[in-house]
Amino acid sequence: MGSTQKECDYLVLGLGSGGCASARRAASKHGKKVIAVESKKLGGTCVNVGCIPKKVTWNAADVADTLRDAKNYGFHWSEDKPFDWTAFKRMRDEYVERINKAYEKNLANDNVEWLHGRAHFMSKNEVEVECDDGRKEHIKSDHILIATGGHPKFLRNIEGWDLGISSDGFFALEKQPKKVVIVGAGYIAMEMAGMFHALGTETHVFIQEGILLPFDKMIQDAVWNEYTRIGIKFYSQAKESKVEDLGNGWKRMHYQSGDSEPTTIDCDCLLWAIGRAPEVDDLNLKCTGVNLTEQGAIDIDDYQNTNVDGIYSIGDVCGKVQLTPVAIAAGRVLSDRLFGSADSSKIDYDNVPSVVFAHPEVGTFGLAEKVAKEKYGEDKIKTYVSEFMPTYFSIMPEESKVKSKYKLVCAGEDERIVGLHIVGQGSSEIIQGFGLAVKMGATKRDFDDYVPVHPTNAEELTSMS
Repeated sequence: MGSTQKECDYLVLGLGSGGCASARRAASKHGKKVIAVESKKLGGTCVNVGCIPKKVTWNAADVADTLRDAKNYGFHWSEDKPFDWTAFKRMRDEYVERINKAYEKNLANDNVEWLHGRAHFMSKNEVEVECDDGRKEHIKSDHILIATGGHPKFLRNIEGWDLGISSDGFFALEKQPKKVVIVGAGYIAMEMAGMFHALGTETHVFIQEGILLPFDKMIQDAVWNEYTRIGIKFYSQAKESKVEDLGNGWKRMHYQSGDSEPTTIDCDCLLWAIGRAPEVDDLNLKCTGVNLTEQGAIDIDDYQNTNVDGIYSIGDVCGKVQLTPVAIAAGRVLSDRLFGSADSSKIDYDNVPSVVFAHPEVGTFGLAEKVAKEKYGEDKIKTYVSEFMPTYFSIMPEESKVKSKYKLVCAGEDERIVGLHIVGQGSSEIIQGFGLAVKMGATKRDFDDYVPVHPTNAEELTSMS
């Protein structure tokens, strides 16, 4: 098929959460002609292979934990029928598809024209789109946003690496694995390890020095201790050398752990969770002159500008804080700055709350204790730590109890809170409100003076000494 030439006020490459938010804001609020391009499903990583299906799966794992706890509250149920992974996946897929359709409807309602295909730069203000139906569109614009997200990494130097799946592949599994080997120590690896184990899969995790390394040490230790307690097996200083196909879906990993002798482990699911890389490979950025960072991400300033006038970037592809709400906020602020009156508007990348949907949950905001001491000086930092038993576990036997752990990191004479770290039941919800208080400048005294709701887990933050 032939090609056509189009022009627009704003061209958006990538219709994940951030790209959609920026495109819709420019079109609906500022009346601009917007064309957007997406090569996969609408909604990007978060909707299709990230936050949304992950949280739904975490919910299933949480239900499984609750069912196991039920007998401690006097309920009795039969364990004869195991978790129906296939039926659950079908329902989860249907939910994601409904969100895809909602994205499409919202784009149409806001008069955003979008194309399904791959985009490649022809110059700094022109892009060629190879559409799925065979058409080629040439689109010119003085304002182009790169919001193409990222993709999972694989350990490609290992023979048989392609026998494993990534976190994307996790959501494509049609049946539940009996035994999984996860390679990775970050939040994705820890979340999936927790979900697999809670749902009944024998779980093994290959790491190097530790887990959740960017997080506060208290968080690292709490998740490690709980995971080892419940039976997740860790292999430290693991060096993978080869993966071979045993047939019938089973694989054999050859590895060495520390100074031990080389050995093997068999599994019916191998999951690489070693990080994600920016999606820039086939954009043909060389012809634009856009600079990349050492990590291969698009290099931007505080206002989402690249080094090339008229080209901007948001979300995972630019390697800033890789969270969906951050991409959405950055996309909207950028459109307001480019097409509205908010000339100096920019997103604040500091003090963004984050959650690890592990078992138990992790909530964190601000600086880890070690980072705070490096920034302010060790003598200017005071920490408050609490370990307690939530009332949920109060009537359970010892082997079923899971303690929560909280930490406040305070700086200066007024003890302004610069770090808030919590591990335990309900952490994802608790961090929302308390994170806002910290962002507004809350001090330890503010927390102490607050009269909390009782009995709750969150009240512990107001009585730490």
